[in-house]
Amino acid sequence: MAEEAILGYLQHNEEIKDSGEFAAERNIDHNEIVNVIKSLHGFRYVDAEDIKRETWVLTDEGKTYTATGSPEFQLFNAIPPEGIPKDELQKKLDPSVFKIGCAQAAKNKWVEMGKQLVTRKVQNVDDKVKGLLLQIQQGQGIGSDDIKALKARKLIVPQTWKGYSVRKGPNYAPKRKQVVTDLTRENFQSGEWKELEFKEYNYSAKGAPLEGGHLHPLLKVRAQLKQIFLCMGFWNFDALFQPQQHPARDSHDTFFLDAPSTTKRLPEDYVERVKQIHETGGYESRGYVYDWKREEANKNLLRTHTTAVSSRMLYQLAQKPFAPKKYFSIDRVFRNEAVDRTHLAEFHQIEGLVCDRGLTLCDLIGVLHDFFSHLGMTKLKFKPAYNPYTEPSMEIFSYHEGFKKWVEVGNSGMFRPEMLRPMGLPEDVQVIAWGLSLERPTMILYGIDNIRDLFGPKVDLGLIKKNSICRLGIN
Repeated sequence: MAEEAILGYLQHNEEIKDSGEFAAERNIDHNEIVNVIKSLHGFRYVDAEDIKRETWVLTDEGKTYTATGSPEFQLFNAIPPEGIPKDELQKKLDPSVFKIGCAQAAKNKWVEMGKQLVTRKVQNVDDKVKGLLLQIQQGQGIGSDDIKALKARKLIVPQTWKGYSVRKGPNYAPKRKQVVTDLTRENFQSGEWKELEFKEYNYSAKGAPLEGGHLHPLLKVRAQLKQIFLCMGFWNFDALFQPQQHPARDSHDTFFLDAPSTTKRLPEDYVERVKQIHETGGYESRGYVYDWKREEANKNLLRTHTTAVSSRMLYQLAQKPFAPKKYFSIDRVFRNEAVDRTHLAEFHQIEGLVCDRGLTLCDLIGVLHDFFSHLGMTKLKFKPAYNPYTEPSMEIFSYHEGFKKWVEVGNSGMFRPEMLRPMGLPEDVQVIAWGLSLERPTMILYGIDNIRDLFGPKVDLGLIKKNSICRLGIN
């Protein structure tokens, strides 16, 4: 309909001077007219030139006053001829209407604002503000002083209107021709190829330069984290001394598998030592003093952190003559989290640990500063925390320039003897460990404020070309 109107009008007229007026006269949506003009212009049926006009539109507050009247007019009408106490007048009006109305009515010299009584100074008033707003709403012009006054009160805002003037183009025709892109056997057999008009091809076009693929930001940071661990020499709940009735087990034990077999593959002597440390303690610990249940430990679930992997590696280490080790892992974990700008139900966890004799909390803090400095994250803070399997424990915070606040990036601590001794590790061996997500450091490095922007269709491919990651040495 819009295309027929435009081409038909130009058949008998030299120009469409204003696409907005053209659309209004024919009761066609202007956006539809604009889209058709752009299409016709692309095929050179018409030549179009931009038209821009500055107009004024009402704010939400301005739209409200077109229905209820301006605050000063509402206040004036709320005052009886004999006057009214100020506190009673305030009760009759909305707080914002009362505040603005008092100021504007006094400025207009409509009312006398006494200490106790508010009275009228004139008998009748016109609501000029409402009238001006209605004129703007109806597309009528008003004076520059009135525009300035309404703008100052934030009742109107400027808006740029865009349209086109249109003339016939070099390929103009009263009706658009159907352009085909392929010549088929049917065209030859029917003879219609003689009447067809084919789309022009630009055989000299070189196209955009070819580029290779790019790593996803998460994979970039993951690769660099692996390199950092290597440069630094880093080569199940019950095993972690977390009680079966602990509240954290309720929130963690979320995603179960149908065929549990967790402890069935573990050495029975190790399982028995874990059971004993839970029930009666040991190694200067009282334990948790409850009946440890094998069926609870047999439950199989998707891991909520990779410390379960660390415990398996430490147990294997304890079965050999002791030698200091450094381990790290980067893998997926799953939690029952409410998804928001900083949380996901499925994400990557980075885990690192050092196993040696004589380690202290100072060693842990030093390793963390060294580790995060390789990422360019030098602003670190530590906060005491509680973990069933580490004591002491610390949460790790880094300053996020995008959020303009400190953001938790990890957890850390020293593994408790109740976890290490049942494995068979010597009594003078300590383990310092920490874990963090892959996503949050990536957010900080790339200045992302919503973790969901790293996954699925919301991923901004422009991120891979940002320079902020260059300091990590990844291309």
